[in-house]
Amino acid sequence: QVQVVESGGGLVQVGDSLRLSCAASGRTLRNNVMGWFRQAPGREREFVAAITWNGGSTRYADSVKGRFTISRDNAKNMMFLQMNILKPEDTAVYFCAVAPGFIMSPWAPSYAYWGQGTQVTVSS
Repeated sequence: QVQVVESGGGLVQVGDSLRLSCAASGRTLRNNVMGWFRQAPGREREFVAAITWNGGSTRYADSVKGRFTISRDNAKNMMFLQMNILKPEDTAVYFCAVAPGFIMSPWAPSYAYWGQGTQVTVSS
């Protein structure tokens, strides 16, 4: 099993920045993809960003491209999401997820391990 725990959420103003962290522990997946998803009230969980094991490839949802940056530190088993120029529509619970393999899928069922989520609220 792999355990993942998100942190870094909070209440911010429009245009502010926030950095989310994801700590992974447990069974090590040597080659995996890590991703961020988010879910707003009344809406389905949606893909935000993903990154391959070596960090060489990333993928973003169109809605966050140019504003969010995903990164990872494998030595510390950590993944990060730097969120800039936040908008009210970014308000959601953000989830960290881990998928075995190399495919940066935007499809949530592709990810085997999930955290409990961290709330991000962007106030106007």
